[in-house]
Amino acid sequence: MFLDKVKITCKAGNGGNGKVYFRREKFVPNGGPQGGDGGRGGSIIFKTTPELTNLSEFRYAKHFKAGNGEDGGNNMCDGKAAADLTILVPIGTVIKNAETNKVIADLTESGEEFLALKGGRGGRGNSKFATATRQAPRFAEMGEQTKPFELILELKTIADVGLIGYPNVGKSSLLKAVSNAKPKIANYHFTTLSPNIGVVKAYNSSMVWADIPGLIEGASDGVGLGHDFLRHIERTRVLIHVIDAAGSEGRDPYQDYLKINDELKKYSEYVSNIPQVVALNKIDLIDPEIRDEYLDELIKQIGPENHVFKVSAAAFMGLDDLIKYVSSIVEKQPEIVKMEIEETNIDKRSRKTFEVIQINEGYFEVVGDLIDEIAFNVVLNDIASFSYFQKRIKDEGIIDALLDAGMQEGDTVKMCHVEFEYMI
Repeated sequence: MFLDKVKITCKAGNGGNGKVYFRREKFVPNGGPQGGDGGRGGSIIFKTTPELTNLSEFRYAKHFKAGNGEDGGNNMCDGKAAADLTILVPIGTVIKNAETNKVIADLTESGEEFLALKGGRGGRGNSKFATATRQAPRFAEMGEQTKPFELILELKTIADVGLIGYPNVGKSSLLKAVSNAKPKIANYHFTTLSPNIGVVKAYNSSMVWADIPGLIEGASDGVGLGHDFLRHIERTRVLIHVIDAAGSEGRDPYQDYLKINDELKKYSEYVSNIPQVVALNKIDLIDPEIRDEYLDELIKQIGPENHVFKVSAAAFMGLDDLIKYVSSIVEKQPEIVKMEIEETNIDKRSRKTFEVIQINEGYFEVVGDLIDEIAFNVVLNDIASFSYFQKRIKDEGIIDALLDAGMQEGDTVKMCHVEFEYMI
């Protein structure tokens, strides 16, 4: 089943914890602290592959979690870093932050990689906290904890040429006639339920054509299938507007032309300005005695300046001229422009940020990433650990910030699970 938009949950791996360990050997009386550092957690990486054409792989697999780093070991042995988790996606995948709906990546090339979430930093072992005055630290640092994030994956088909038009006008037949594609073809509306892609040989070059599922009047407002697939037109450099010139569906060809263009304009001004070529299809179904006169009148209505071609996908009529002209237009168009990146880092881990909140008179709480890091590593029943905690909150300016907020001697301060009275 074709799937071009999905929401998934991703979480990078936590960092491994640092180790508290002291070297003890029979003839080494002062072995000292030798706890190793924890390993880095695995990161989440997205990578494009041409082997995938849609997001159906994510229909049931919606939760992705990288491995955690190993804890530090004895004798200065660091924990092993976890392997990164690489998620394969089709070319043309746009990644958004589900919380803000802002674009964080636009992957348009084969093999392109994007680091979405970094693995947690490993905690330092007690050997890293040894100083001249603190020779036997009985505490270590915990690994950095990561948070899960919801991401939206949205596929925008990468193609040089997009075939648009009402259902059953012969878009799939045209694609099959000029390329290596083998789309499903039947004589009823919405036979095509997903974009079909084919490579069209054009003399000394080649183009990628995509059959965009049937648009109808009201598509930009969600009517029919058009609303779901209009996004696939955004990537194309040229549009071929296929029209049932014979009116075999009982509709007026010229009115079809006007209505589809109106839907494109309602959807996006950018899309409505993509260079367009008109293909009057099914001309073999028109009475030969009136065909030329009828088509000339239809071209006059559409406007000769719109580059109109008379073709028949079923009878292979006029296809060479269409391919040759479209190829010349494609060559003149600029390369695909990536979407503007609106967020460069959704997992903002700044170990320098904190905020002082006065809960009530004489009671303050300090929150933020810096506090999470400092307080999470406090061993309350260890004097050296608590002394290190006191030094950190003073050096980082937290005490000054509390004093500026009105803290006085005897007031209570809470930081995560640590709560203490301020004494001068």
